Amino acid sequence: MARVCRQVTGGVASFAGWVGIIIATATHDWVRTCEYTVTTCLRMDELGTRGLWAECVTSQSLYHCVTLNQILTLPAYIQACRALMVCACLLGLPAVGLVLMSMPCVRLEDEIPATKRRRAVLGCALLFIMAVCGLVSTIWFPIGAHAEEGLMSFGPSLYAGWTASVLCLLGSSMVLCCLPKDPSTSFQWRENYHARPPGATKRDISPAASMVVSGNHAKSALV
Repeated sequence: MARVCRQVTGGVASFAGWVGIIIATATHDWVRTCEYTVTTCLRMDELGTRGLWAECVTSQSLYHCVTLNQILTLPAYIQACRALMVCACLLGLPAVGLVLMSMPCVRLEDEIPATKRRRAVLGCALLFIMAVCGLVSTIWFPIGAHAEEGLMSFGPSLYAGWTASVLCLLGSSMVLCCLPKDPSTSFQWRENYHARPPGATKRDISPAASMVVSGNHAKSALV
């Protein structure tokens, strides 16, 4: 029961991480910049914010945004961060869908446990790629913005991207760690264990040897 609860918690955390990545991608408050010195900007109460899609100027009586639609003239770090975050958002739909469909409370018709396990592994792999894309973008963007102009502080959107990426990593790790063992592998191991002759070790059994089971006793066909 505890394993099922941890697996469900991991699925919920993965879904929350995907939503957080979408919010971070759509909002504009990634970093807060200042064209003058920090003291002057604080005195004027006029700060600039920058995101993936727009630059905004914020003050007590003004909030104005300029869309960054000149793709060919944009810095390379903005274009790369855009591509990574959009890929993370698009990968989130199949990733979260696969993870949710692998939950123990979800049962499909004529489904075997091995299929559910493979679905969970694939979903967790996509979540890991999402988290890597989110972390690279949210780390690269402030570094590029600071190199281009004075960086004053991080914005809420950047913190949302960091939190969402960590949730995707934690959620995928929890789902993978709570997966049940492959029943086919354990059954094959038990069959080979009971079929070996008395006193023989695991190395003495040839994988190609065929076993003949008679009644409750297993005898080797090579004897």
